[in-house]
Amino acid sequence: MIELDNTLTAIVTGMVSGFFVSIPVGPINLTIINEGARRGFKWALMIGLGSVLMESIYCGIALTGFAAFLHLPLVKSSMELLSFLFLLFLSWKYFSAKTIPDHVHSADVIEQKIHPRTAFGVGFVRVLGNPSVLLLWLTLTATFLSHNWVDQTLDDRIGFVIGVAWGATLWFVLLSWAVSKGHGKFSPRVLLRMEHISGAILLLAALWIGGRIILKLRDLREYQKSRRPVAALMWQIEEKCTSSTPLRQMSRDDLTRVRSC
Repeated sequence: MIELDNTLTAIVTGMVSGFFVSIPVGPINLTIINEGARRGFKWALMIGLGSVLMESIYCGIALTGFAAFLHLPLVKSSMELLSFLFLLFLSWKYFSAKTIPDHVHSADVIEQKIHPRTAFGVGFVRVLGNPSVLLLWLTLTATFLSHNWVDQTLDDRIGFVIGVAWGATLWFVLLSWAVSKGHGKFSPRVLLRMEHISGAILLLAALWIGGRIILKLRDLREYQKSRRPVAALMWQIEEKCTSSTPLRQMSRDDLTRVRSC
């Protein structure tokens, strides 16, 4: 039976991440801007849908790769720390972006070999040839799994991937519509500003994750402090139980502890 609360959380997490991950300026968005102004909404949207399909596949691969390891406490804690550091790096990268990359070399190589003839194929191949997309989803899915925003159940994984596809599709629908109606007014400069906004949002997310890590460390420290007196008392009792001291030389409390042994 599907747990609606958990699955809904996974879907919403996927939609939000899929939408914001699609915003930063890159080859796909620039292709949609250029082609949409010349060929219209449908052509631009098909490029976006092709990229959504490949991105969803990468997302599914990332989920499958990490689900088998995150039940280990050490791996889960390590991924929480790494996700915090990666989001800090990603937010800085987005927020400080000044240039617009229009090509990815690996994507160009694959595109020259396959020669996609449809708009859908162009979008699919350009994401296929961009390994940084897979790296991004490996990190994001590890973040979501380690913070229990997405459970390791099959229902949640499917819901998350569907949410990613919906969120990314929503962005490309809006972008394609704006480009086709704006006749080129939706410039790369506007996308660059939106990328800066995405960087600020990622920074807030990183700070929130960092705050959670600090709270967990504080709780762990308090727990260890509370356990120290108990451990010391148990050690003393064990020492008394194994002691060779005659019973008549023991105090009343010591005798009580020995009897409890």
